[in-house]
Amino acid sequence: MKQALLALFLFICVAGYAQRIRIDTEAGPIVLELYPAKAPGTVANFLRYVDDKRYDGATFYRVVRMDNQATSPVKIEVIQGGLRADSTRMFPPIAQETTQKTGLKHLDGTLSMARGKPDSGASEFFICINAQPELDFGGKRNPDGQGFAAFGQVIEGMDVVRRIQQGETGQDGPTNAYSNPMQLLKKPVVIRSVRRM
Repeated sequence: MKQALLALFLFICVAGYAQRIRIDTEAGPIVLELYPAKAPGTVANFLRYVDDKRYDGATFYRVVRMDNQATSPVKIEVIQGGLRADSTRMFPPIAQETTQKTGLKHLDGTLSMARGKPDSGASEFFICINAQPELDFGGKRNPDGQGFAAFGQVIEGMDVVRRIQQGETGQDGPTNAYSNPMQLLKKPVVIRSVRRM
């Protein structure tokens, strides 16, 4: 009985703590810390893809820099990865956990869920380069003002993130609500694996 109670206590304690993830890319490794206590639904969704190995073989395919968003009135800097247009590997979208609810902010290295309309986030994620307050609740990057669901932070590998962001863009190919050809990498960066640490 004591062992069962101890195991339950340890599970409850660990469940609220940050979870570390390693993304191995062909450009180098990126280590993330996820925040399940602050964004439980978004973290659970991301881990579902991780544990099912659905990100293995996916790519970082979109980079947004100051030089490739001329028509956007609100400038941001991010790299975006995920399954892109492969809807056969996507789970259903999840409810959005806004930064107003979680208290998280889009800072340098923040991991966040990409989306079009509210509650449409599924497999696509992005990493911020520099602080991006217009991606928080009330920001102007998305016209609905709901912002995006931040749920983690890069703790190692921002040099890799910045290197990916500087890749050559202008690829023709499938686009979605989050991309345009001038932001698509000519050579997307392959995600070899994504694993819990």
